[in-house]
Parts: sequence; structure tokens; C-alpha cells
Amino acid sequence: MKSKILLIILVYIATFPISGKSIDPSKLQEGDIIFHESKSEQATAIKLATKSRYTHVGIIFKDGNTFKVLEAIEPVKITDLQKFIQRGTNQHYVIKRILNANSILTQETIQKMKEYGKSFVGRHYDLYFEWSDDRIYCTELVWKLYEKYTGIKLGELKTLKDFELSSKQVQSLMKKRYGNNIPYGEPVISPVDMFQSKELVTVLE
Repeated sequence: MKSKILLIILVYIATFPISGKSIDPSKLQEGDIIFHESKSEQATAIKLATKSRYTHVGIIFKDGNTFKVLEAIEPVKITDLQKFIQRGTNQHYVIKRILNANSILTQETIQKMKEYGKSFVGRHYDLYFEWSDDRIYCTELVWKLYEKYTGIKLGELKTLKDFELSSKQVQSLMKKRYGNNIPYGEPVISPVDMFQSKELVTVLE
């Protein structure tokens, strides 16, 4: 009887994976960019300030034969793709790809991007959204990887003063982070500006 129950459980798991929404790896390419909606206090403030659903982004590379996500959280790390998806609200995600990816993202270019990206692993997440490499945030990491090795700028850089900063949640978070010295002129690349980049096309959602 127990063996039959175990068999039923195994069949159920195989049919309805508990790991969340799976992705057909044949539809992915190295260098793809994945967006999702985070659940943190910061994510709420980002939504209010940028009027964007999406608040976090990572770049997809192969680790051996497995697709994983290089992402700037605390600290910068390489994350299993399914775990990245599971962390997002309702496990919703959007994957985008640069135009003419097959000709631009050569194996040599991808390798350079991977090596440079991995050099950030273990580095602290940048809570202050500064443009230096001492610490780094999610969109900054992806933007710099592409700009450095392809010359492509994924979204227009703005400054903090360009965003909607009037809500209580945004004001509270900025006060907590900066005190009275808010760097309004600091260059910033937001998730929405990257998401709306004309250099990207949606490949999966």
C-alpha cells in the first residue's frame, strides 16, 4: 500500500512540478534578461517612484549546461533560474533579448560578459544606487555588462530627481538611506527604463 502511495506522489510531482513555472530551455539564450516583481519594502518604493510593475532584473547565463541568473542582490550571486522565478510575485516574469542577439552576442562576447559578471559575485548590493562599482544594484550590473562589451545602452540613464519621489513610502525609504543628503543628481538606470528599451524584444512571459 505504501509503495502505491509513493508511486502516486511521484507521478503527481512529475506531472505538476512543485518548483513553479518551468521554462523550456530551448527558448533561452545566454545574455537574455529576466524581469520580475519583487516583494520587498524597496520594491514597493521603486513601483511608486518609477510607475513600473517590474522591480528586479537579472541576466541569464549558462553554468555548465544549466541556465542560471546572475543578479545583484545581497550579495551579488548566481541563482537557479527557477528559484529566481519563485521569488517574484505570483511567479510572473518577462524575459527579453537584445535585437540581433545572434550576431552581437558571439561566444567570445558572452564569455567576456560572464567573466566580468562573475567578478562581481560576493560584492555588496548598492542600497544607495550609486554609479560606482564599489557596490552594485541589479539594473546597473546588467546595463554595465552590455555597455562594456557590446556598446549597447539598455535604457536611458536618469537621475533620482527624475522620478516620482513624493509618496510617503518613497520619502521614508530615502530618509532611511540618505538622511538629509539625498544625491538627486546621481545617474540611475531603473527597471522600467531598461524594460522599455527599444534595444530589447520580449521572448517569454
